[in-house]
Amino acid sequence: MSDRPTLFYTEQGEGFPLIIIHGLFGSADNWRTLSKKFAEQYRVIALDLRNHGRSPHVEGMSYPAMASDVLALMDSLQLEEAHILGHSMGGKVAMQLALNHPERIEKLVVADIAPVEYGHGHDEVLAALYAVQNAGGAASRKEADTLMAEHLDTLGVRQFLSTNLEKKPNGKLGWRMGLEQINADYDAVVKAPTGQAFSKPSLFIRGELSHYVEDGYQGQIDLLFPQNQLITMSGCGHWLHAEKPLDFLAHVQAFLNT
Repeated sequence: MSDRPTLFYTEQGEGFPLIIIHGLFGSADNWRTLSKKFAEQYRVIALDLRNHGRSPHVEGMSYPAMASDVLALMDSLQLEEAHILGHSMGGKVAMQLALNHPERIEKLVVADIAPVEYGHGHDEVLAALYAVQNAGGAASRKEADTLMAEHLDTLGVRQFLSTNLEKKPNGKLGWRMGLEQINADYDAVVKAPTGQAFSKPSLFIRGELSHYVEDGYQGQIDLLFPQNQLITMSGCGHWLHAEKPLDFLAHVQAFLNT
């Protein structure tokens, strides 16, 4: 069992704490604009999960482990209670934390993910990431994109993944994330969070064009989060907070302020 990593985080604003958790292959940097907006009203802590962003690389990607990492960060910051907002994989981490430690969460916001087990949906992404790594890195972002394009058609996804590139000691661009650790325990990433029902208010926001929160998942959401409300954002896919950030902000603020 690996030692508990000390998560990297950014902090801004004052007021009741709001913890923001990114999704798979993301980082706190993806939430920079919205974090600044939320910080007008809350003390915003945006973190990097293990094997992501600037946080340490360790073995294991289970939701209990990642939720424990977040709990340890809350303890280190002396946060008795907080609102928690998570997107995609980060939403599952947020759900797991709420199910395990409901006394530490005031309100829960889950962006475009459900408490269910998913299939392996990242084979092309992993192939693209390994294309860069197996080449020993890339001399430029353009070269990295060319390597990834052999496996991944969608430019937007390649651009998102490119936010993880950093200059390595050999002078080439390589991945900041713990790719080996993520890939080794990817089976844990697709699993569902489990635990006793979280009886406090929860908001699930899904993108109309995304397939991650299907109507058939409502029963499982109701079972684990009986005080939930579900909002569908029109014209949005999985990256709803990036596609329509002001609409997303308004929905979350309306929920947190009631």
